[in-house]
Amino acid sequence: MEPTIIKGNHFKDDRGTVIFNNDFNALGIKRVYTLENNSTDFARCWQGHKIEQRWFSAISGSFTIKLIEIDLWENPSKDLKVLEFVLSAENLDVLHIPKGFVTSIQADEEQSKLLVFADYELGEIKDEFRFPADYFN
Repeated sequence: MEPTIIKGNHFKDDRGTVIFNNDFNALGIKRVYTLENNSTDFARCWQGHKIEQRWFSAISGSFTIKLIEIDLWENPSKDLKVLEFVLSAENLDVLHIPKGFVTSIQADEEQSKLLVFADYELGEIKDEFRFPADYFN
């Protein structure tokens, strides 16, 4: 399965603005949290999951999300293909990250906030993998 963007949209009139995503199905979501980086110079990388899935949506500002599909979790190749996505709070786009990927999350604007959904509860399974920021080429 490949990562995909589930497109959101917005509607504005004299009453205000509604930002929505009518195509995002939250069935199976067990946990939700937000991430805020301290600086736009900092990238939160590389962390991922062999079993768990994640869904990301910018609720303030914007983020550049880089993804790498891992081949061997215990000793992955350092030259794997990097996919890049940009999420903005302008529309409620949701990036679905299937199992088997590690992420790098960098805020593009100060005070950006990322909403994260997960399909497993905290501690339900042991499925967190981290690699040094300079591990992948």
